Amino acid sequence: QVQLVESGGGLVLPGGSLRLACVASGSFFTIGTMGWYRQAPGKQRELVATIISDVRYADSVKGRFTIFRDYVKNAVYLQMNSLKPEDTAVYYCNADQVLVPGNLVGTNYWGKGTLVTVSS
Repeated sequence: QVQLVESGGGLVLPGGSLRLACVASGSFFTIGTMGWYRQAPGKQRELVATIISDVRYADSVKGRFTIFRDYVKNAVYLQMNSLKPEDTAVYYCNADQVLVPGNLVGTNYWGKGTLVTVSS
């Protein structure tokens, strides 16, 4: 089993900043891809940012959010600047292409989410 634990969510004023963190733990060999998704009330889950061979961002967060992966700690971070009310959502950490003992086929895992609320 692989666990992804997110932290860093909370309430912030418009224009403010938050830093999200996600740390993977458990029994696995490698994690191919780590990224962040979010889901606002009444909306579908959407990709925020992910690191594959390079960095990809949703158009709505380009220039404001920065994703960083720590390959040694098996962690991924999301620095969110210039936050807007429309950024309010539950943010989920994702790990893909995870190789675990007994199964060399890549597996996908999700964290339980951390709530980010941007409001005045």
